Amino acid sequence: MDNIKIVFFDIDGTLIDMEKKRISEKTLEMLVQLKENGIIICLATGRSPIALPHFDEVEFDAFLTFNGSSCFNKQETILRNPIPTSDVKRIIQNSEKLNRPVAVATKEKTIANGKDEDLIEYFSFAHQKVVVADDFEEVVNNEDVYQIMLGSREADHPKLMENTNHSKIVAWWDRAVDIIPTSSGKGSGINKILEYYNLSKSEALAFGDGNNDIEMLEAVGWGVAMDNASDELKTVADEICGHVADNGIYHYCLKHGLI
Repeated sequence: MDNIKIVFFDIDGTLIDMEKKRISEKTLEMLVQLKENGIIICLATGRSPIALPHFDEVEFDAFLTFNGSSCFNKQETILRNPIPTSDVKRIIQNSEKLNRPVAVATKEKTIANGKDEDLIEYFSFAHQKVVVADDFEEVVNNEDVYQIMLGSREADHPKLMENTNHSKIVAWWDRAVDIIPTSSGKGSGINKILEYYNLSKSEALAFGDGNNDIEMLEAVGWGVAMDNASDELKTVADEICGHVADNGIYHYCLKHGLI
């Protein structure tokens, strides 16, 4: 682990305990010490930029949001990759046939054309509320949409994506989905960030817990799944650390001399 220069962290279920809905003091301490040791720390999440958590104790160096569709740091945009408008409209039409309301996310706001129990609970994980907006259609027609979110079960995924050409589903919860461009994903976002900082794959470490983290763990030199991670993620991980509720990442970084 002597050559690690950058670490990517998923948020929900990785940095933040989903039961307690907060980050632990030990995990915060670990983030601070990584920065003090000269390691770049990056959030890698399905959340939008406006839904990123803020921790008073530490400032992240870079941000991979919308599952890789928008990557940036405090200085500039590293990657911008919205969903084609034709696919956005088609997915909204398909969701209407399934009687599912849809939320669309631009860089500045996230709005919906309705809400149901699944979408409400999905938003609550990021301490957000579903905002039903009168200008929903106007936003869809005139602004870049980076991610679509809606309640959905796996059996409905084929109907939801019917007749779309440049979009795909990524999911970390079995009751809702994020939809992003086909060419996007945490893996492609990480590749762009590594290129930006002139770092190699072997110098990157990542921690995750959901299926939307599979590409992320495959894009770095060493990918670590939480003990609370999905079985699919554990299969592709190089190693498994402790549970998020037990400060798994803190103990992993301490053991391997990163802090």
